[in-house]
Amino acid sequence: MMNNTCVVQPRAAVQATPFSPHGAFDFDELERLGLRPEDVLDFSVNSNPHGPSPRVVEALSHVRWDVYPDREALALRRALAERLNVNPQAIVVGNGVSELILLVVLAYVQPGQRVLIIGPTYGEYRRAASLMEAQIEQWNSRAESSFAVDVEAILAQNAPPHLAFLCNPNNPTGTRLSLESVARLAAAWPQTLWIVDEAYLPFAPNATSALDLGRENILILRSMTKDYALAGLRLGYAAGNEAVISALARVRPPWNVNALAQAAGLAAISDHEYLAHSLELIWKDKQQLVEGLQVVGLRLYPSATHFFLVETGDGAVTRRALLRRGLLVRDCTSFGLPTCVRIATRQREENLRLISVIRELDTDCTEGHG
Repeated sequence: MMNNTCVVQPRAAVQATPFSPHGAFDFDELERLGLRPEDVLDFSVNSNPHGPSPRVVEALSHVRWDVYPDREALALRRALAERLNVNPQAIVVGNGVSELILLVVLAYVQPGQRVLIIGPTYGEYRRAASLMEAQIEQWNSRAESSFAVDVEAILAQNAPPHLAFLCNPNNPTGTRLSLESVARLAAAWPQTLWIVDEAYLPFAPNATSALDLGRENILILRSMTKDYALAGLRLGYAAGNEAVISALARVRPPWNVNALAQAAGLAAISDHEYLAHSLELIWKDKQQLVEGLQVVGLRLYPSATHFFLVETGDGAVTRRALLRRGLLVRDCTSFGLPTCVRIATRQREENLRLISVIRELDTDCTEGHG
């Protein structure tokens, strides 16, 4: 029988860095509860609930499995470059935004360098920076101000860091910083590389990308798994200064984006009508979901996107109670918000089911204290 120790130990930073909790199914948990994934409605992920364009399914049927993918993802980069009106050399494609975050810190962060995170936000920023032994500082918005980001407070309370992470619109709060405010931050700290994660920008009506600012110290990250519903394939890209993109390309693994993901990405961005229609439906259904939850008596925080925070008193308890009834929401304890859950809009009938179950839970609790 082999023992579980190894003569060679990983770096101390690796041992000290915990995994970040995430939404989506925990298949082991579902098995323990006797639930099948197909019987659970997942409100914990912030993806397009209408699924990918039919063009994606068609494109995947023509992918060769026996040939290595284009390690430069050239066709996809060219299509994205045309859409963004930039050179293909200003774009690098990754196995989801989470890989791109790792590539950024691998390329740009040395031990002890300061990294600022504007939170509460996505946990992979901290995890990646921790793995590179950065000195991490975090500025947090507050519930009392509906999680609005105070640009002047950030600049006043922090010295310019080497790197700064800003999720915009933010996960999990759904708040969005104006383009003028992003420009103010980037101009105030010109030596800081600003990583602006725009994974949820398509879900915010009339929002504009920080890429349009044309600043050399802004790198944007975009997910294609959220708006295009390609989560199972993992796909995202970074765009910005060509020198920064070149550095990321140097540290990324070869063939990091598989052939299926590249083909799916090309097909998805070619079907603008499908995306526009589904986003329109999502926004309309969000209004109905919000109104229904407010009628039940829940407190919802304002959000510029299709997902939002809900105050329930105990996020973990709420999650467990709903999961037993076949509904999954995101417990926000890992974001430092233990009294909240995050709910993402799904299709109309599914949203109505969530409202109905929450109403039943509320009734059961009321009767239990009668």
